[in-house]
Amino acid sequence: MARFTWLGRSETVAGWALVSPAMVLIGAFGLLPVLMSLLLSFQQSDLLTPETPWVGMDNYRKLADDPVVVEAIKHTIIYTALFVPGTMLVGLLVAAALNRSVRFISVYRTAAYITMAVSTISQGIIFLWLTDRDYGLVNAALGAVGVPAQPFLASPSQALYVVVAMTVWGWTGFSVIVYLAALQGVPAELHEAAAIDGASPFTRFRTITVPLLGPANLFLVVWLTINALQLFDEVYATTRGGPLRATTVIVYYLWDQAFVQFDAGYAAAMAYALFVVILLITAVQFRLARKHVHIS
Repeated sequence: MARFTWLGRSETVAGWALVSPAMVLIGAFGLLPVLMSLLLSFQQSDLLTPETPWVGMDNYRKLADDPVVVEAIKHTIIYTALFVPGTMLVGLLVAAALNRSVRFISVYRTAAYITMAVSTISQGIIFLWLTDRDYGLVNAALGAVGVPAQPFLASPSQALYVVVAMTVWGWTGFSVIVYLAALQGVPAELHEAAAIDGASPFTRFRTITVPLLGPANLFLVVWLTINALQLFDEVYATTRGGPLRATTVIVYYLWDQAFVQFDAGYAAAMAYALFVVILLITAVQFRLARKHVHIS
């Protein structure tokens, strides 16, 4: 018995010894910056001088009085409300089309996922070219049917919706993979029984397939919402906040405050406020999902 106890302890020591280098790196480059930024949110700092006077909750109070924050929150909400269901709907339709056995199906599935291999900065450059007022393919197509050239990303009324379309295109491949895996887990026997009873393909999809996609829907809603609330790369690559701040979302404004205005303490407070909001939204999503989705 003592020998087994000694062996168990030695294995525990060996295990900790093996993971300790990774834990040190995670602590140094992950946990420590998080704690330092939390401290920074209660200070005033320009990232250039060593003086960081303590200001307490002033940075957090400033959030409530900043009209640009209100504007950025509005744009973030609009973007999230369009991006999340749009990506899920397009992903589900494409996944349903790819959930069959035909020749070259693996090629089609790879093509559907290929957008995830394109970096967000590259996506921004592609859409800048596509929507260019003078040389873009989109305006060329519109001109062919008699529609005047549109400014798109240079327009205060259009820019945010172009960013939505760009990110839906970029994230569709991800939702396709998630839905395709879920669709392939739907028992074929259920569809066969419903077909024998005379149910149409659409009825079978609506009454059998869609209810069984609950866990996939929950995962995508949570994951895509978190990503939507942290939108930055695409805005930075295309509009830099847009004309009249039309695409200034919360994370872009955070970056602007930290690295353009050099108000790092205020930016850190904004980041932690966003962190709390994401936690609350995720908790609400899981709580609401319990009524419709079984979560083991």
